[in-house]
Amino acid sequence: MIVGAGSAGCVLANRLSADPRHRVLLLEAGGKARNPLLHIPIGFGKTMHSPHYSWNFETEPDLGGRRRKWPRGKVLGGSSTINGLLYIRGQREDYDGWRQLGCTGWSYDDVLPYYRRSQDSDRADDPLHGSGGPLRVEHPQGQHPVSSRFVDACVQAGIPYNDDPNGAVQEGVAYAPVTMRRGVRCSAATAFLDPVRTRGNLHIVTGALVEGVDIADGRATAVRYRVGGVAHRAVALEEIILSAGAIGSPQLLMLSGIGDGDALAAVGVEARVQSPDVGRNLQDHLASMVIASLTPSATFNEVVRSPAILGQMWRYATARGGMFASAAAHVVVFCRSDTRLASPDIQLHMLPASTSDYAGGDLDRFPGLTCAPCQLRPESRGEVTLRSADPAAPPVIRPNYLSAPADQEALVAGIRISRRILAQPALADIVEREVMPGADVEASASLLASAAMLSESVYHPVGTCRMGGDPASVVDPRLRVRGVAGLRVADASIMPRLISGNTNAPAIMIGEKAAAMILEDARG
Repeated sequence: MIVGAGSAGCVLANRLSADPRHRVLLLEAGGKARNPLLHIPIGFGKTMHSPHYSWNFETEPDLGGRRRKWPRGKVLGGSSTINGLLYIRGQREDYDGWRQLGCTGWSYDDVLPYYRRSQDSDRADDPLHGSGGPLRVEHPQGQHPVSSRFVDACVQAGIPYNDDPNGAVQEGVAYAPVTMRRGVRCSAATAFLDPVRTRGNLHIVTGALVEGVDIADGRATAVRYRVGGVAHRAVALEEIILSAGAIGSPQLLMLSGIGDGDALAAVGVEARVQSPDVGRNLQDHLASMVIASLTPSATFNEVVRSPAILGQMWRYATARGGMFASAAAHVVVFCRSDTRLASPDIQLHMLPASTSDYAGGDLDRFPGLTCAPCQLRPESRGEVTLRSADPAAPPVIRPNYLSAPADQEALVAGIRISRRILAQPALADIVEREVMPGADVEASASLLASAAMLSESVYHPVGTCRMGGDPASVVDPRLRVRGVAGLRVADASIMPRLISGNTNAPAIMIGEKAAAMILEDARG
């Protein structure tokens, strides 16, 4: 039984139901992805914050006293159906670091086969990439003149061009790899679920709000859920796998009595298993914004307010190209805030568009370019806790952004790197002025204060059901919940540390590896 049809859950449903000896029940709180905007890449700008397709979580007041929006997918495919489509695996060192933390079997060499298994790359099959898998990964080149200029400016600033940020070396500037098939979004649902829906041993229930897991004699026995207000209880013949994400999975564990006993009692939940780390170790990428006003350059800001938008619609309808086939970034940059570092610690996302309200606002009325830097491996840690015993109540999310001095220094460095790129000859003749944070904001303390106000989540929460080899970890390296038999967690929440990049590709890899381990254990 799988709870959550997101990036990992869809993979699990596909791989586990491939063995006819297993019956698979997949429960998803959201509905089917029928809206065309869910399949048009640029549609994420509308669907990401729609209550029909997103949980629309909000954090507690944090930097600058602001609540930040945390959209999480509530639809088949989960966040892979509403995300920005970027396919980034991270660095070899990320996974080797997991192994050093006691996560046996999770080094880079261990996880690489699962990345290759899922992938259908538009490039030739090689030792680092796969072809023929369910998940299409494409590498658009030169999508917009401003994006091409930005790549050239990076090279002029001393950042090498890197044709493959998922290759042997991550560092450099690259056109962003995306989960797209000829201009159409390739979500976990379309890639892994749609081709196997007719399997007789796979049953998918949408609109299912899971309320908790029943535990008897130390074993997970059933899942309680509601559909349209009607209560149901599904008994597990084998295992229960939570794939509800970095917010949903710890919430369900706590609702089931697995967590910090005192904290659970405070909201009226009976503690069944003492596991204080549930909900802790929360990590996320926080991006500041460097927005530049340009001379007329056919940026998205201009196109949406001109007759040119009709041409873009026609181009997408006839050739699946142009602006409507754009991901959240045309260009990604991986660089180091300090040359003494062994690997990149900064990622920049660039798009020939801008909005002063990064989290879902309208495009600005001037020709705009956005360069959004974030620190790849933040040291700050937050938490997710229950607001109440009501499964429908959103949990309390405290990101604790920029609480570590190293995170503050890296984010300021990312802003300075962005400015250095914008000042290069390839862009200088079209950049009119820096709108945010503004050229007059120069001192590090002022930049940090500005970043605190302008920054937004990149929507990469992880770590709240930490995997580890130590007894305090929530799950062991085979993703089994400590203290409860027959219960696993398989999604981004199990990451002990945030990887150096976007998290959708790693979540899919986790689903692949989890399925292989579950089938192996079933064979006994």
